Amino acid sequence: MVTASGDVRIPEQLGDDSNLIAGRWTKARSGARFPVVSPVTGAVLAEVPECAAVDVDEAVAAAKAAWPAYRSMHVFKRAELVLRVAELIRKQAETIAEVMAVEQGKPYTTEALPELLETALNFQLAAEDVVRMETPIIPMRDPAKRVLTFREPYGVMAVITPWNFPTVIPSEYLGPGLAVGNCVVMKPASATPLSMILTAHCIQQALDEFGVPPGVFNLLTGPGAVVGDYLVAHPDVALVGFTGETVTGEVICSRAGIKQTLMELGGNGPQIVCADANLEEAAKAAATGCFMNAGQVCCATERILVDRKVHDEFVKLIVGEAGSWVLGDPLDPATTMGPLNNEPTAVKTERHLADARAKGAQILLGGARQSGRPTDLYFPATVIDGVTRDMLLNTEETFGPVAPVITFDTDDEAVEIANGTGYGLQMSVFTSSIRHCFWYADRLRTGNVVFNDTTDYWEAHEPFGGGGGTKSGHGRLGGRYTLDDVTHLKTVAIDIEKTL
Repeated sequence: MVTASGDVRIPEQLGDDSNLIAGRWTKARSGARFPVVSPVTGAVLAEVPECAAVDVDEAVAAAKAAWPAYRSMHVFKRAELVLRVAELIRKQAETIAEVMAVEQGKPYTTEALPELLETALNFQLAAEDVVRMETPIIPMRDPAKRVLTFREPYGVMAVITPWNFPTVIPSEYLGPGLAVGNCVVMKPASATPLSMILTAHCIQQALDEFGVPPGVFNLLTGPGAVVGDYLVAHPDVALVGFTGETVTGEVICSRAGIKQTLMELGGNGPQIVCADANLEEAAKAAATGCFMNAGQVCCATERILVDRKVHDEFVKLIVGEAGSWVLGDPLDPATTMGPLNNEPTAVKTERHLADARAKGAQILLGGARQSGRPTDLYFPATVIDGVTRDMLLNTEETFGPVAPVITFDTDDEAVEIANGTGYGLQMSVFTSSIRHCFWYADRLRTGNVVFNDTTDYWEAHEPFGGGGGTKSGHGRLGGRYTLDDVTHLKTVAIDIEKTL
């Protein structure tokens, strides 16, 4: 591994022929391309195809043509194929992670390489789980009838993924989608396509080794407003998986119409610190939740709700924890937090902090971009106290390295603040009381609740997704549960008295 981002060698597979359509690496039909710029150094890392509707049509047609044969492939054979993808990703993990560090900005050792290993794990879990899918046999009132159920793939699956986790989020869709027999057309985020293109080489190598029809997996790069919008509305796409911000998810759902959708959308995760909490552990967890991946995580700790009785002590601890996070080059082993990925995220972070300061909040640490860096995207760990419910830091998802402290007086008030934004992806509570755990678990409106750990806690096989009726989406990503969302249930009734 190199020790400076400027020394990274970009693999030759990354260039203007980085589209994958019908098993071939190709350029955009128009020949157009766009640059991928490193948030770490400001350098252009590569230029990749800028696709349009004609490229989408070609990729979807390839997936549609490949589907009949691929869905007929025996499930154990598909499982072997997907497991082979996991093996190939592990072999290339260091190379891909190095590229990810310089195109996304996350530290190589603590975040980028672990992401690649979890990417491989997601394919492995899908391969293991798909051969254990069970469906019920249903007793009927008619004694001559036997009713069986089967889970079947939808057909062509569109996958659109964000820039904050360039390979692990796609793998949460691709592993299960391919394992059950869907064919895929995916669009990675335009800010971070390179590491996913390299991962796609692993996927295609496995497909080639198993002799499947060309077009089972396709990858297109290009602007979301062109490629993504056209892809999700395409009449031959049957299933859409998307991870990203809530507003974009709403647009996708409106364009997808009656298609099946799997949406993992925005979060505004609170960490609630009760008076009986272990404050040292709570502060460490909050720092991880706020500053991991520079706060650019859907389940980041966007708000820290602290009981007034322990507020002063906790604030001292979180300031100390935040001060230990080292901002720098993601390929430097000493770095624990890299730059923000893009200018809109930096501007939004500044806007939220300015709003809070104008309304009376106090910045205790950080609060502004650092000068003298290779780019203007280096934003230090920031702690701000005195945040109130009317501030943007509470009502919106900031997505930056900010620890906003909000004070509450009662458990009921904490629940009201936590639920008040309409988001419900993952929340965290620190308490030493098991009664408190169940009290909060019953009242927090969210898909996931973590007790005595960070809001960033997850494991690859657990069900993860938004709480029903919230702005955080629907469906579940994680292990066995995603297999249900990328298949539909078919019911078969047989009259055994009239059947030879």
